Parts: sequence; C-alpha cells; structure tokens
Amino acid sequence: MIAMLGMYDMPALQPANDRFWTLIRNHLGYGPDRLTRDADVWDIWLNPNLTFAQTCGMPYRTHLHGKVQLVGTPDYGLAGCPPGYYRSVFVARQDDPRDLSQLATSTFAYNEKLSQSGWAAPIVHLEGRGLRPGSTVTTGGHAQSAQAVAEGRADFAALDALTWEMLKAHTDLGADLREAGTTAPTPALPYITADRQDAPAIARAVRTAIGDLSATDRDLLHLRGLIDIPDGDYLSVPNPSQV
Repeated sequence: MIAMLGMYDMPALQPANDRFWTLIRNHLGYGPDRLTRDADVWDIWLNPNLTFAQTCGMPYRTHLHGKVQLVGTPDYGLAGCPPGYYRSVFVARQDDPRDLSQLATSTFAYNEKLSQSGWAAPIVHLEGRGLRPGSTVTTGGHAQSAQAVAEGRADFAALDALTWEMLKAHTDLGADLREAGTTAPTPALPYITADRQDAPAIARAVRTAIGDLSATDRDLLHLRGLIDIPDGDYLSVPNPSQV
C-alpha cells in the first residue's frame, strides 16, 4: 500500500499533511503508516497498490482516466472559484508595470507541460486572446517558476491559486511578485486511488478526516471539504494547441 500528498507539501506543511493522512488512515482502517515522499509521481499514480494520492487535472484527463478512480476533489475555499475549483494566477515582478497583454509576448516560466495550472490553463487563456509567449523557461515546479520571475530569468509565470496563497504565507516571494491576471476556474486537483480500491470508503474517510483536523491544520492546508466532481467535468477542460 502507498499514499502520497505531494502536490501541496512544502516543508512548512509536511507535519499537517502527515496528521491529515493519519486521520484518513485511522478512519479507513488500513493504509501505509507514512506518506511517501521523494518518489516519481507517475510511479505513485499508476501503482496498483495506490491507496490515496492527489494528481493534477491535466494528467488525469490525458493519461490517468480509466486507469485510476476519482475519490473526490478538495475544496480550498479559493476566492473567485466555485467549491472544488481553482484557477491560475499570473505573476510578474513588483517593479514590472506591464499588464498581461504586454507581458504575454515576453519570457514565460512554467513548471511542466502536463500541468493544468502552470501550462494548460494559462496557455489556453492567452490563446483565447490571440497571444502566446515569446519564449519559455521550464522550471520543474511552481515555486521555481515564481523564483525565476523574481530573479529576472523570466518575465511572468502562472501559479495555481492555492500555491500562490501558500507562497505568500510561507516565503518571501509574495513581496517580490504581484498578480497580473487570472484564468477561468477549472476543477481542482483530485484525490485518486487505484482501480481495485474502495473509492467510496476512502472518500468517506477523507471527509471525516477533514472534519477532524484541528482548526490550525485545516487553515494551513486550506481544506474546507470534499466535493464530488464528475470525471466528465475534468475531461471537458480544453488542452492548449501549443505544445
């Protein structure tokens, strides 16, 4: 058995994620004692012994649909988004006065091309306005994309709205960067399990665990509840034409 909560697991949040998983495991009655960290996410997501993990909307609709089960989608209570949804926030340096249409033709930092919030949503947003980045820089992570902008190696980036809130709370990047725009909301990062697992039982355990979290941990993780979003809603999110 294996479990991983690596999508929002910066060092400041790891103890809270550990306590969250312990609550899930206790309510479920089985599962690994500890969360797996520092493993390849694809090895985790496609592991036939996967008990619980979180993936991203674009990997789900392009590679994982039909190979894993949806457990549910966490509601992070994000401003401007329906429950269980999130969006991308475009960021630029505080001392760069250009608006998004002007930034759009310069250097764009992104984590990877299978990221919904770091690549797909922002590129679809720009394409819908007849825009595309003049050049790109691949960083490997949202925090690294933000850092690339702060250091002047890129002019703008797109971060998922929850990561942006966490970076502002737990790093200095919020003082270096400003918001330059947002994308339309899409379903947030879903919890998944392997095909042979009891997804409804896991969902019940997750819901109960969220309710049992301390107020401090619930606020740290921004968890407000678990939402049932049909897989069709994930599959209908558009992919960018630019690859």
